[in-house]
Amino acid sequence: MQWSAAQIYPMMLDNLNEKDRRLYVASEALRLGYGGITEVHKLSGISRVTIAHGILELKTGKKSDNRIRKAGGGRKRIADTQPGIIEALISLLPAPKGDPMRSVLWTTQAVDNLTEQLHAKGYAVSNYTVYYLLRKEGYSLKPNKKNIEGIPHEDRDSQFEHINLQCRLFEKDNNPIISIDCKKKEQIGNFKNNGREWTKKGKAHETNVNAYDFRSLAEGLAAPYGIYDVLKKKGFINVGIDHDTAAFAVESIRRWWKKDGRKFYAKATGILITADGGGSNGVRNRLFKRELQNLVNEIKIPITLCHFPRAMSKWNVIEHKLFSFISINWRAKPLTSLAVILELISHTTTKSGLTVTAVPDTNKYQTGIKVSKQEFENLNIKRNDFHGEWNYTIAPQEV
Repeated sequence: MQWSAAQIYPMMLDNLNEKDRRLYVASEALRLGYGGITEVHKLSGISRVTIAHGILELKTGKKSDNRIRKAGGGRKRIADTQPGIIEALISLLPAPKGDPMRSVLWTTQAVDNLTEQLHAKGYAVSNYTVYYLLRKEGYSLKPNKKNIEGIPHEDRDSQFEHINLQCRLFEKDNNPIISIDCKKKEQIGNFKNNGREWTKKGKAHETNVNAYDFRSLAEGLAAPYGIYDVLKKKGFINVGIDHDTAAFAVESIRRWWKKDGRKFYAKATGILITADGGGSNGVRNRLFKRELQNLVNEIKIPITLCHFPRAMSKWNVIEHKLFSFISINWRAKPLTSLAVILELISHTTTKSGLTVTAVPDTNKYQTGIKVSKQEFENLNIKRNDFHGEWNYTIAPQEV
């Protein structure tokens, strides 16, 4: 088990006298270097002045006497000088958030708001003291995490097994297995892009971006539709500037096939696609199936679809094999134009061998297209016995 500084400091300080505590935290601050005083102050609760005094003693070699402060000496604890303040502070907090199996809690209340409310109750306290009391009581600042996707389908695991089986069969025959999805749309323009870049200390970052992310300031929206080739570890991104429709999704697959697919899989007898259950390539999207039928008729190769159940989109391999690395590669870089987006995507690589091709798609894609029941029934779709709405094959139609 590895111990953190936040765990070690309390144990050490409880077993040292006043002088030794001062010299110990001073030595820790010196060891940490720049920002060490602040860091040790936060973790130990000992004031910056005391730490600085200890550093001065260590640096100058000044010999302090061996006097140990007698019991009752020094500044009184705020809980003693203002009885009830801790209880009053805790009463102002909403129900604590956190994992009941862990000791870490956090609150959404701002420190300055809590300070004002304590002033109204008659307590003399500063923002720093409120912060210190919250830390002492086991609270800390925590961000939100996107972990909740919804209630999984009861046949989730069985569908995963079915997808794995299909992948093994297609791989055995050296047929392509592709994972598809549309990455989050990005505003084109001089906007802030999340992330940080290394910059030489003391030198301002060269790029200044717009203060506001208003849609009206953007030159347009980029919709990166991705195809990840599981066997070749190659990514293909069709970057559209219009609506993310089913026609756009299938056009992206068509472009992948013309650019890479037919080159790497000249003898393919089938194509396996894994996809989410919603969106432009969703389970209930009739237009997606009709457009796929048109593509199948063009290339004369059947396409098998395996959709992930609801609340399981993050299991789609493209999310963590392609999209995540694109996000890392363009972090902190403003996506000022379509050309910049294509350049950043194309230069995405990994040590495991990932390469990415990006192409622009300036086509317009109409929304609201309906596929009639009769037209849909004429499609050459063969559904699997296990959840045919998730698993099906679209074969070429007879002429």
